[in-house]
Amino acid sequence: MNCKNCHNTLRDTQKFCDECGAKVIYNRLKPKIIAQQINEQFISIDNKFLLTFIDLFKTPETVIVGYIDGTRKKYIDVLQYFAIALTLAGIQVFLINTFFKDALNFNADFVHGLGNLPENQRHPMADFNSDFFTKYQGLIYILGVPVSALATWLVYFMFENKRFNFTEHLVINLYYSAQIIILTAFFSILFLVTGINYLIVSTILGLPTFIYLAYVLKKIFKEDFWNTFAKFLVVMFLYFIIYFVIIIVVFAVLFISGYLNI
Repeated sequence: MNCKNCHNTLRDTQKFCDECGAKVIYNRLKPKIIAQQINEQFISIDNKFLLTFIDLFKTPETVIVGYIDGTRKKYIDVLQYFAIALTLAGIQVFLINTFFKDALNFNADFVHGLGNLPENQRHPMADFNSDFFTKYQGLIYILGVPVSALATWLVYFMFENKRFNFTEHLVINLYYSAQIIILTAFFSILFLVTGINYLIVSTILGLPTFIYLAYVLKKIFKEDFWNTFAKFLVVMFLYFIIYFVIIIVVFAVLFISGYLNI
């Protein structure tokens, strides 16, 4: 018998390939087999998803630095974890657009500060905000990762901490972003179900996400509070500068293409 993944020759009693580590599959796919796999990955107490989620709070350096150093079996792969996060974000957007459309109506009031306005007096940005950010939320999350990775890499490179290269900073920010997206999606759905305004939800979740980034950086780079805090402030400054430039470019392209009329 040969491994279906790397074609290495296997013994009949092997449960895992000794070459690539893949699990040896003997049974055909059936509903019971699918249910077992779902239970192993997402439901059971010792599943990888729950372990990854918890340890990214308890000891993020174990998950992230471990992955960078080559530990790839204990926790969910960084790209897979980010894909799960985007899936949950997609479910969040679907639920908002299907059952909680009124939750996004605050955009018009927030932009105008004048309450409900007639359709002909509405600022085009009011509809653009809710439409654009719900429709392209996943793309915004994806584009945000290299931006934050560039910010953290530049800051630590400037302060002569060259422990990780840019690709490894991508891994750090992918795990961080996935954790934040999962948390945000979960609590957004929970708060929306309980009737809390979406603007309040965003405000409540905003500050802890920044605090968590500082916590992750401190754990990974093992620096004292003040060094971490100073670098975190510079990271945030660079992040918003880079994002601001990108937003200006995007809006300019949308305006030139005729999608956005201001």
